[in-house]
Amino acid sequence: MHATLSHAARGIALALALALAAPAHAADIAVTIYGDAGYPPYSWSRDGKSAGLYYEIVKTAVGRMQGYKVDIQPVPWKRGMSMLENGSAFALFPPYFNTHDEPFTWPYSLPLYQEHVVAVCRKDVVAKKGKMTWPEDFYGMRIGNNAGFIVGGVEFDRAVREGKIHMEEARDNQANLVKLGLKRLDCYINDRISIEWTKKALKRDGLYDEGGKHAVLVEAVVIGMEQGFLGYTDRDKGRFPFKTDFVKKFDAIIYQMHRQGEIARIAQEFFKKNN
Repeated sequence: MHATLSHAARGIALALALALAAPAHAADIAVTIYGDAGYPPYSWSRDGKSAGLYYEIVKTAVGRMQGYKVDIQPVPWKRGMSMLENGSAFALFPPYFNTHDEPFTWPYSLPLYQEHVVAVCRKDVVAKKGKMTWPEDFYGMRIGNNAGFIVGGVEFDRAVREGKIHMEEARDNQANLVKLGLKRLDCYINDRISIEWTKKALKRDGLYDEGGKHAVLVEAVVIGMEQGFLGYTDRDKGRFPFKTDFVKKFDAIIYQMHRQGEIARIAQEFFKKNN
């Protein structure tokens, strides 16, 4: 009788132990992903929280990933890239694919969205040049760029290093466009939609008086097309042991979202609401 009770007791104890341990094994893994805080309308900080098209895409994807509880936070771009480089951040959106200048960003997700990078200049600058070729026809100019952005291409980067073009970095779109409007820059390079969205917001808020206090701006040239990704750190030294599984699951969902036209619909609805 004693042996029978002891066996039963052990069985109850084991069942209880398993029950208590089960939530720990079943609990979702907490993951933090960072998004650029200064790149509207694609990714920015609104009232201290992430917002933008890339945020909507990533939020939708991670919301379907089993086994993970994902928090998305905004961060200044240059700081976010530094965090990837030192391995303290798991992932950041939306870097372009650039393993030469950012070898610490690996792997990249499947592409999230395609952008058109352009040079927007003061109208008086373009009027003197006529049709322009990038970057040769911009030698001697002051070109604005967001801090930490690498969008001008290889020949542009070489011209900057050789002193043929003077590049000035500012915090974000707004800072660069205001500098351009005040004739402290000749041109500014970034995505077309992002530039137009920010200029429209500045005008709405009374911060850009185009043709009055501020210069009239025109698109001078298309530099190229770029795709935004979710980029992961490869400098974590095992800090994120779930990375391989996360990358596979995230890409599988992004693939289906593209295949079913969902990302295109998200973009259409987003720009309709935020136009």
